[in-house]
Amino acid sequence: MTLTSLQRPMMISKIHRATVTQADLHYVGSITIDATLMEAADLLPGQQVDVVDVTNGSRLTTYAIPGEADSGVICINGAAAHLVHEGDLVIIIAYGMLSDHEARTYDPHVVFVDSANRIVDVCDEPGRVPADSGLEPSGLPIHEFRSGGWEAYRSGQVETTPAPDRP
Repeated sequence: MTLTSLQRPMMISKIHRATVTQADLHYVGSITIDATLMEAADLLPGQQVDVVDVTNGSRLTTYAIPGEADSGVICINGAAAHLVHEGDLVIIIAYGMLSDHEARTYDPHVVFVDSANRIVDVCDEPGRVPADSGLEPSGLPIHEFRSGGWEAYRSGQVETTPAPDRP
């Protein structure tokens, strides 16, 4: 059976490990993001995003509003400021509903930033990490997976890098 109208919620972009520069409890809501970062991540004003706090594990859904370009601003606004604080590391993730075909071929926008929220790398691999970041990659790169699918992966035809031993 083929589901031609199947829609899949997919990660379409993320800003990885940004530093929260401000938390403003007395604002109406949202997250203010440096406009340069929004453009690199292909985020639109008002677009729904999840904010995952690496520092404390909080996760929330809000919407993006642009801040001053090249300012590095990442400001949590409104009630979310109870959960996410200045100095916390966050991952800002946008999802979109894609057709089955689009979901299998779409290349997401992944933006890596430094501690001042300046762009250090942009790629299309959700599990990749920049060199010298001190982070470990996770999962199978989507381009390797797409080249052979599940069957090639299971049979060992797709080369994978084993995860490092963890303490």
